[in-house]
Amino acid sequence: MARTIAIASGKGGVGKTTVCANVAVSMARLGKRITLLDADLAMANLGIVLGMEDTPTTLHEVLSGEAKIDDAIYEGPAGLRFIPAGLSLDSFLRVEVEKLKPVVSGLMEDTDIMIIDAPGGLGKNVLGAMISAAELLLVTMPDPSALADVLKTKMIGTRLNMEILGVALNMVRSDKAEVSPEEVEVLLETKILEKIPYDDEVKRSGVQGKPIVIRKPKSPAAKSFKKLAANLLGEEVEIEEDKGGFLHKLFGR
Repeated sequence: MARTIAIASGKGGVGKTTVCANVAVSMARLGKRITLLDADLAMANLGIVLGMEDTPTTLHEVLSGEAKIDDAIYEGPAGLRFIPAGLSLDSFLRVEVEKLKPVVSGLMEDTDIMIIDAPGGLGKNVLGAMISAAELLLVTMPDPSALADVLKTKMIGTRLNMEILGVALNMVRSDKAEVSPEEVEVLLETKILEKIPYDDEVKRSGVQGKPIVIRKPKSPAAKSFKKLAANLLGEEVEIEEDKGGFLHKLFGR
């Protein structure tokens, strides 16, 4: 049976969309049929992260009754199916969020896992995305304000009877000023599935519109994204280590 996983954070700016894109691509590379849906109807960024922002038909048109879902499905990296949200404010104002759940249900036939990028905040659009999924992956950073918001998101997921998969702790600098991983688990009462280190290559990859697991697969963040994807699948993945440059190879012999 196909799985539906909503990825949510509560607070914006914690890298949730980047986590969505890289986890989805990593799962697709592990041979899974992945459908990736951008449910951030007001602030769509997933297409930009994937380098697929120029899509003529989007989820906006589908949810406003102007297009069929088949017209809004595009092939993304590693062969995953991608349904973008629109960038137009006018089209956003015509959207009927209540139609999202039946749209998701209609996409499950050719999918092993549906990943839904939920909006930030706690509004109607967030509920529409979370109601459409059975499982919830939380994304946050190790700082108090981000943790306060993601805790509220977790509480909503619990009330909706979603299975709380755990937390992806993102942009970890291992700084003493950060909330420790142990404190995060105590506060959220759930396990950390992966600690994703702060990595300058993530920002560079976003600017270029290429997920870091494709652009810099041996970088620290890319390795963590691949581990997180394997963890969610219940599989093990072999992470190739960076062997270094010419001098390392020369003297390593």
